[in-house]
Amino acid sequence: MRSIWRTPRLGISLDAATARDVALVCVAVGVVGLSFGAIAVSSGFPLWMPLLMSVVVFAGASQFTFVAILAAGGGIFAAVAAGLLANARHILFGFSIGDVLGKSLGWRLLGSHLMIDESVAFTLAQDAPKMRRAIYWACGAGLFVAWNVGVLAGSAGGTLITDTDAFGLDAAFPAVLLALILPAMRERATRNAALAGAVIAVGASFFTPVGVPVLLALAALVLVVPISGRRRAATG
Repeated sequence: MRSIWRTPRLGISLDAATARDVALVCVAVGVVGLSFGAIAVSSGFPLWMPLLMSVVVFAGASQFTFVAILAAGGGIFAAVAAGLLANARHILFGFSIGDVLGKSLGWRLLGSHLMIDESVAFTLAQDAPKMRRAIYWACGAGLFVAWNVGVLAGSAGGTLITDTDAFGLDAAFPAVLLALILPAMRERATRNAALAGAVIAVGASFFTPVGVPVLLALAALVLVVPISGRRRAATG
């Protein structure tokens, strides 16, 4: 069965299973966007603020962090710094999927704006270059629309959803991302790096600000991957 979800820029259709998975993630993102809009407005922010942030920033974790810090009485500089820190991982994302963004500056800027955890995870799960490009643009565009529609509805609703944890939404994205990266866990070096990164992140979460544990977990790439490479070379 063919999917009707096509990427006009590439002329490639996503298969039905992939299109379904992307659609489900878009629905989840829309629901979380709904909660963000409601939380922002109910915290005293004007209606236009979450809408503008969602179009210009388009980063759920950074937006939630920004609103939480300001709502708790923090300063604007602390809120912006926390958001930038949470999004620092996108620098490494860019190295991982730079080949799908195209060569022109315009497409690269647009592609960078659509770069979030879910679109990157779907892309990295693909091997064929054309399919990587197709799924990145389809997923990124779908998520952008779903997020902003959700934020608009949540902002208009005001206090429709005020606690994402009560609905279990805090566990939705980790579960989705875990499912997406499982195919990459076939290689031993990848599993070791993921395990070491998880240990580092969990340990660092007890004494570092939000966003820092994820960055520190990247040290596993330096510590584990070279060791695995040397072991394979020695075996060979």
